[in-house]
Amino acid sequence: MRDTDVEVRGSSLSGRHVLLGVTGGIAAVDTVRLARELRRHGAEVSVIMTQSAQEIITPMAVRWASQGEVITDWDGDLSALSGFDAILVTPATRNLIASFIHGLMNGPLLMALSAARGRGCPIMMVPSMHNDLANDPVTEDLVVQCVKHGVQVIWGAEEEGKRKTANHEEIVARLGNLVNKNSTSVVVTLGATRSAIDDVRYVQNTSSGKTGYKIADDLYRHGMDVTCVSGVTTIQKPEWLPLDIKCPDPDLMLDELKALTKDRIDVWVHAAAVLDYIIPEPIEGKIASLQGDLDIQLKEGAKHISELKDLCKGAVRIGFKLESGIKQKDLVHRAHAQIQTAGMTATIANRMEDYGKEGMPRGWLVDSHGAHFILETENDMCSAIRSVIENNR
Repeated sequence: MRDTDVEVRGSSLSGRHVLLGVTGGIAAVDTVRLARELRRHGAEVSVIMTQSAQEIITPMAVRWASQGEVITDWDGDLSALSGFDAILVTPATRNLIASFIHGLMNGPLLMALSAARGRGCPIMMVPSMHNDLANDPVTEDLVVQCVKHGVQVIWGAEEEGKRKTANHEEIVARLGNLVNKNSTSVVVTLGATRSAIDDVRYVQNTSSGKTGYKIADDLYRHGMDVTCVSGVTTIQKPEWLPLDIKCPDPDLMLDELKALTKDRIDVWVHAAAVLDYIIPEPIEGKIASLQGDLDIQLKEGAKHISELKDLCKGAVRIGFKLESGIKQKDLVHRAHAQIQTAGMTATIANRMEDYGKEGMPRGWLVDSHGAHFILETENDMCSAIRSVIENNR
């Protein structure tokens, strides 16, 4: 890999030409990270730097990071200021925001923004400024006007007396959602579920939530309206995912999913590890220790995908099937049986002994006809899920 290369992490901006506008806020020092992150998700990047931005970071560094054209001043070819799929301005100073709202044209970035506004091109601005300036009512009025003009404004966290820019991963994720925005609503279940023995003990299956959050993130970046319903997780939810409903108890999770069916969800991805057996009557308080052997009664729990079958008619439904110690053909057979029984559209089938091992596939996609396809990586899995959604919507 060359010094200028990046590792591909997704396809949400593939085939998209993004104009990155850089103004004179101190957060311009993060431009290198941001440009490379845009490229990791497939974007072709061009950059316009204001004169004040060039006093903070050099065009040479930005050119290295973006591997695209870097415009620093007016030139004779104004066609270079149009034809973009999206414009991202970060940091966006108040001066830039005010000039945009009032139609000023004192530089190539403002001309590009005006042209984009005229043709309905997606625009995202990420302000960065001290709290006293951010809290000025005039700043609020300017931001409101930006939103009325169709601009998405992303504020970062408040730290050290400043409203800093969001991190580069969040900015690119939100830009992908903006550029690819569509009306598809998705629910992704994820994580482990647990059933209480007493007030301090429980039985729980194994799942970190990593796969579910990866899928939810990918679908969000491709413009879908994603809701996560999560059990117990050891992986932190990406900050940009809008909604994560916590339901570690399998029965409470099922109740939440049934409630969500009233919203006529378009796509369901059932990646949660739901307990097959639960404690029927948890004991109140704590069972005393040193009492000898403890007999625990278990009963079969509800199968979520079967319980939701009739409530999700017409929706795309993708399940997961994890097995161990069986041959591939038996894994595919059981996955197809799940599709037939629970009315699924497709299933991602895995063997526990394959997971995480070098040279072994991430899983197999099995469709309603019993056809199966190898998924080498998690990115392959996400692409396959999107293909199922696109082909069945």
